[in-house]
Order: sequence, then C-alpha cells, then structure tokens
Amino acid sequence: MEGANITIDVIDNGGQWTHREWRMLRYLGVSTQILPNSTPIDKLRQVDGLILSGGAARVGLTGKLGNCADYLGLKVPILGICAGHQFMARHYGGNASEAPRPEFGAASISLVDGGGPLFTGTPTHQTVWESHNDEVTEIPPGFKITAFSESCQVQAMQNEELDRFGLQFHPEVNDTTYGSNIFENFVEICKA
Repeated sequence: MEGANITIDVIDNGGQWTHREWRMLRYLGVSTQILPNSTPIDKLRQVDGLILSGGAARVGLTGKLGNCADYLGLKVPILGICAGHQFMARHYGGNASEAPRPEFGAASISLVDGGGPLFTGTPTHQTVWESHNDEVTEIPPGFKITAFSESCQVQAMQNEELDRFGLQFHPEVNDTTYGSNIFENFVEICKA
C-alpha cells in the first residue's frame, strides 16, 4: 500500500465533502481520521501530515476557522482545501475576500511551472471541481502561485519550504480529473 505507516488526519471545517478527503486517504492506505476544527491541538495524535478541509465558513469575510491557526503551527506538511486554503493565505500574511465571480461546477485550471510537487505527473491544463464564494486575493510572503484559472488567479499555492499547500478547488470530488494524483502526491510529500 502506498500510504502504509503514514498518518494524515483531516480537520473538518464543515465542508460537504470532508468524508471524501478521508476516503481518498483510506484508499491510499493512510491511517486517517476526521476531527472537528474545535479539537484542541494537544488532543491531536502524532501525524505525518494534515488536511484542512473546505467548509461553509466565509473565511474571506470572517477570517475565522476554528483552531486552524494552532494546527498551522505543527511541523508537518499541511494541505488546505477551499476554506482551508483561504485561511492559510490569511494566516501567513496574504488575504482572501469575496470572489468577484464565485465558482460552482467544473473549471479549467493551468499549472505554473509544472505546478510543483503536488501536481507531479499531471498535465499543464486540467479540469477541477469548484464550490466557493470567497477566494485568495493575495498570496502570503514566501508562497508562490502554482495554478490559476480564467476567473481565479490563485487556484493553488505552495510555500518555499514545500510543507504548506493550498487548493481553491476540490481534489476529493470525482469531477476533478487528477484529484487522486494530487492526494497520492501529498502522501508522498508527507513520507519525505
């Protein structure tokens, strides 16, 4: 199994597809569980990585997402999806706000310089599934954009240390053509 002996937990920010993120990790043989974002950091088990799920929270308007700020203090790779991505951007000094053109449904993204390690083995142009009212409008210092679309300039980002990754789209949804590859790549990042 690809993820044998790897532990990656999913922080539930109220997203409608959080269970799919958990299921993708389970399919890859990863030890995983779903935890509410109210879980105190001292109650987390030792993990090799963490996923901050999407959610109903309007991060671009409220800036709040449970205890996610505490989780970002962990010294493990972290993948933020949708609301998790927006929160990560704000936490590290970037910004998120209401999207001029909210996206719901299939969209086409383009990778920047191959998209970095999260997109290894995937094509420059790909179809993803969107479901968001807010978006990252300014990346934080030390981050770079790794994918964009016609209506959203920050579809994906990563930091220079390659231990913080953000995705505006939902890789856990079947309509994201290379979503399983993205999860496989994140597991490999957590193994390193």
